[in-house]
Amino acid sequence: MAEQHEKALVPQIRFTGFTDPWEQRKLGELVEIERGGSPRPIEQYITDDPCGLNWVKIGDAPELGRYITKTAEKIKPEGLSKTRQVYPGDLVLSNSMSFGRPYIMAIKGCVHDGWLLIRDAQKHFDPIFLCHMLGAPQMLNQYRMFAAGSTVNNLNKELVGNAIVSLPSKNEQHEIGIALDRLDSLITLHQRKYDKLCVLKKSMLDKMFPKGGSLYPEIRFAGFTDPWEQRKLGELVEIERGGSPRPIEQYITDDPCGLNWVKIGDAPELGRYITKTAEKIKPEGLSKTRQVYPGDLVLSNSMSFGRPYIMAIKGCVHDGWLLIRDAQKHFDPIFLCHMLGAPQMLNQYRMFAAGSTVNNLNKELVGNAIVSLPSKNEQHEIGIALDRLDSLITLHQRKLELLRNIKKSMLDKMFV
Repeated sequence: MAEQHEKALVPQIRFTGFTDPWEQRKLGELVEIERGGSPRPIEQYITDDPCGLNWVKIGDAPELGRYITKTAEKIKPEGLSKTRQVYPGDLVLSNSMSFGRPYIMAIKGCVHDGWLLIRDAQKHFDPIFLCHMLGAPQMLNQYRMFAAGSTVNNLNKELVGNAIVSLPSKNEQHEIGIALDRLDSLITLHQRKYDKLCVLKKSMLDKMFPKGGSLYPEIRFAGFTDPWEQRKLGELVEIERGGSPRPIEQYITDDPCGLNWVKIGDAPELGRYITKTAEKIKPEGLSKTRQVYPGDLVLSNSMSFGRPYIMAIKGCVHDGWLLIRDAQKHFDPIFLCHMLGAPQMLNQYRMFAAGSTVNNLNKELVGNAIVSLPSKNEQHEIGIALDRLDSLITLHQRKLELLRNIKKSMLDKMFV
């Protein structure tokens, strides 16, 4: 690609061989724009007849991809006069609070009034290019600007029709559409891999730990046959709530020798280890909080309760955390971390927390949770397996973030 930029009439980056400036026009001059419609009362038009008309609602848009290929419901043909018919190749644009998300119709149907129909009857556009262009930052910014002046944050045909679009040649449109679709395919591929791995992890957590009072998990590594021991967690580990010196503003310090101040926001999005904190506190605040060391575990105790992490640094924990310290070394630390977040534990946390006035955990509730304890060797094997799976999940999540950032940058720089 050759980089160029000229008075906003060419994109910042474009494919080699294309040098002509793009034409700027109002979208409404180039395509037909109509709002969908809903026959009322809709219940009287919904039908189980397989020959009914596909009834395209916002919920029929796919999570992945750009094509609407099926609908959850159909309507009777007599509802057609009160809605808007669409055909394969038409585009639809969501006009409600999640406005500005475009899709290409792959089926014939009728669209709900949560959609705007975009029909390129004069064939000014390559359809894939048009779909990506309608969702590009330059268009979304115009949608938001136009919608901000209305009483509700919705789009309509006049607002979208007034949006200024930049139009390259059909050949350049085609190249841009292909490039962005290839990137979408990569994003979809990694999203599916990520989703499958998350489902696999959930299944493994469910099956690799005993449940329902059993002393044996559903699946386990070869060579391990002994029953697991059941104990209250509080009999095996020390559990203490974190603390916050007050007023906290008087204890926050820029001194690099201050104590790491571990808040919920310091937990990483990816991974299980807390390696840094955004803030530090003065040493005199230590008596009013709870000190933690590398190898200690912390468990979030608030509304997002039950998420465990392993400390990789020394510090002090905020009262949004419970400290879990395995002083007697009953557990492999990685096994313990995964076990604390397993469905069997989360179900106990929820059951215990449901009886309190706020949906929080405390040391007594967590201490009363029943845990199942295999040998240290089996713990180690389970911990390794689940950590490897976590690493794969993290890898695909990072690839997804990278690809989404590339897509965002391309949409920003490949359109005027």
